[in-house]
Amino acid sequence: MTTQRLPHQIMTFFRSGPMPCPYLSGRVEQQLFAELSGAKALDAFDVLSQGGFRRSHHIIYKPACAGCNACVPVRIPVARFKASKAWRKVLNRNSELIITEVGTKVTEEQFDLFKIYTNRRHGDGEMAKMSRRDYAAMILSSPVDTIMVEFREPNGRLIAGCLMDRLVGGLSAVYSFFDPQEERRSLGSYVILWMIEEALRLDLDHVYLGYWVAGSPKMDYKSRFRPLEAFGPNGWTEIKDPSSLITSRERLFPPLR
Repeated sequence: MTTQRLPHQIMTFFRSGPMPCPYLSGRVEQQLFAELSGAKALDAFDVLSQGGFRRSHHIIYKPACAGCNACVPVRIPVARFKASKAWRKVLNRNSELIITEVGTKVTEEQFDLFKIYTNRRHGDGEMAKMSRRDYAAMILSSPVDTIMVEFREPNGRLIAGCLMDRLVGGLSAVYSFFDPQEERRSLGSYVILWMIEEALRLDLDHVYLGYWVAGSPKMDYKSRFRPLEAFGPNGWTEIKDPSSLITSRERLFPPLR
């Protein structure tokens, strides 16, 4: 247990027990975590997000795994982002979508799409086990400025959703889901492209993508957005090539002892 003084608030941090790693088979995960609560929750969350922390419900957390530093916090500096030819094609393929911010509204339609997505894409993970109550809690239990965004076809069909947090200086992607049968649309990437455009519209500096994990196919897509900044011992620095964060797999994933 560690006590840390943040601006106008004292937070107590705990370290979780070992759990199976959700990203790398055979690895063990541990987290440093604290509760977000009170009138200063948003201020604390903003400061901790700049230090590589993420949020789930009312808990702020960061990996603290013995012998492994695979989870690298990454963010996009939106003012310097230039859409490549491939990204422009993704934007064009989805230009007819109707995008609506619905606050913290929870619907059966959202949950049905969420279940289709998690069962198809992450059937072996904890998200696929979530009930409707769990899904609602993910949206409603936030102590910060959290918004659900819906992406619909012109006929009204919901094909994607994105839960995001609004920080003082950026947008943070909490969880996105989409119709897995719409592969041609590249909806996961499109949601991030929309977040970049939204951050620019709101005059914000960054889009926080969470953790990039080398060797995890689930996380590879994050490294395709450039420029990309990673958080490390020297703070946030731009990475030209994500593979430069790894000198060897043995160094990143040393044998367990």
